[in-house]
Amino acid sequence: MDSKLKGRDFITTQHWTVDELETLFALAAELKAAKRSGRSTPVLTAKTLYMICFDASTRTRNSFETGMTQLGGHAIYLSPDKMQISHGENARDTANVLSRYGDGIAIRHCAYGEGNAYLNDVAKHASIPLLNMQCDVYHPCQILADYLTIREKFGDTKGLKLGVSWTSAPNYVRPLSVPQSLILMMPRFGIDVTLAYPPEFKLMPHIEAQAKANAKAAGTKFEITHEFDDAFRDADAVIPKSWGPLVTTQDTKQGLALIEKYPTWRCSMDHMRLGKKHLIYMHPLPADRGREVTDEVIDGPQSVVYDEAENRLHVQKALMALTM
Repeated sequence: MDSKLKGRDFITTQHWTVDELETLFALAAELKAAKRSGRSTPVLTAKTLYMICFDASTRTRNSFETGMTQLGGHAIYLSPDKMQISHGENARDTANVLSRYGDGIAIRHCAYGEGNAYLNDVAKHASIPLLNMQCDVYHPCQILADYLTIREKFGDTKGLKLGVSWTSAPNYVRPLSVPQSLILMMPRFGIDVTLAYPPEFKLMPHIEAQAKANAKAAGTKFEITHEFDDAFRDADAVIPKSWGPLVTTQDTKQGLALIEKYPTWRCSMDHMRLGKKHLIYMHPLPADRGREVTDEVIDGPQSVVYDEAENRLHVQKALMALTM
């Protein structure tokens, strides 16, 4: 394993260079090939990852736990309501104690205005790596899987167009972390990004500004539009996904009302026809079928959502192997 990355935190892809991320992608491909051939890769024998999950999860929890098992280690799932966190124990004490026991801490905490601050507080006091399983600002592991999937489908990613679009999904206000992490990392790998959303669903201003700076530095394009179709037009890949109007309002009732204001922001085959012939449909899941996307699209030949979900396992195994 690359010793230069051992002990490194992974809170956002912004903290890693393109070369460091390329090291991760190369290892992810190796580990994926090893799994498919049935070859074991016990590079984290007897090591322990503590997973603190403030929010429910299917793909994130299972891919991390399974990944640690396949690497020869052990992951312990920790729910804050079953920890002393629920009685007021602070990040400093939690970080110091877990650092004495194991080899890595992973946290999922999506509460707006709280999650990222808590992760950074734990990272400040921990002496073992802190891995972000999703917070209110970033979801870096999902974006690693997204990029690996795009690379597998297209090879060289320079000059590709990725459409990232908001979609209308009811019932709850989803975090901003997926689209924000997408627009930050994809331009750094030569991908032009079009971000589409209704005016009330803008992302954090400093994230949009950083994405523009990343694109300029990489010689790629990053544009924002308020037209749904623009994300699909001439695109190679699209990720239409819902998020909340959290920059506009943190009031849940108001947020849900704003979501219902745009019911036509739903991915259908008519939208997919706007892209290139090889256009692929991506989604981090769970997708709200019938509202975010039609069954014809998500279950159709252009959909790569299960490949994308599988790649969560491989990129996270690489991440843990390199940092722990």
